[in-house]
Amino acid sequence: MSSQEDILEIRWHGRGGQGAKTAALLFAEAQMHSGKYVQAFPEYGPERGGAPVTAFNRVSDKPIRTHSQIENPDFVVVLDLSLLSSIDITEGLHHEDKILFNARKIPQASCYSLKNYQIFLVDASGISQKVLEKNLPNTPMLGALIKALDLDLEKNLEAFKEKMIAKFKDKGIVEKNIQAIREAYNSVVEI
Repeated sequence: MSSQEDILEIRWHGRGGQGAKTAALLFAEAQMHSGKYVQAFPEYGPERGGAPVTAFNRVSDKPIRTHSQIENPDFVVVLDLSLLSSIDITEGLHHEDKILFNARKIPQASCYSLKNYQIFLVDASGISQKVLEKNLPNTPMLGALIKALDLDLEKNLEAFKEKMIAKFKDKGIVEKNIQAIREAYNSVVEI
């Protein structure tokens, strides 16, 4: 947990168009649906498709009074491994904090700098390509995050489904996203 012991802080790293902001919002909605207090917000700059994007979550059992950037997250979610060469995804992390990667494996060159963290991997892009027929890793990453945080999958799926039905109206898209979340939940590995 963050410096405020009762708040879980998450930082999302992705590229424009991968859905990091949407995933942070969906995750917050699901936690709120479970009775938690939440915050979800992106960090904006001159983003465009493919540019680095950062989004954040705070989750707590108590009201959240902090309204600043997250400087020391407890958990980092990385939607695109190519970001490892351009940004420090470990900035502000403490030893034993968790990082979830959209990857089958971590590049050997990065392994040493990541040795002090709990690392989780899931092939979110592969799952997305198979189930959604496009590379949109955000919803599979939600499933992996739920598993890595040891949260209740069914409770979260219920909330995700409710939000997606309101957004998409197309039950086929909603069902495919739920399938991708479930598959990622069952595929995440800790290394």
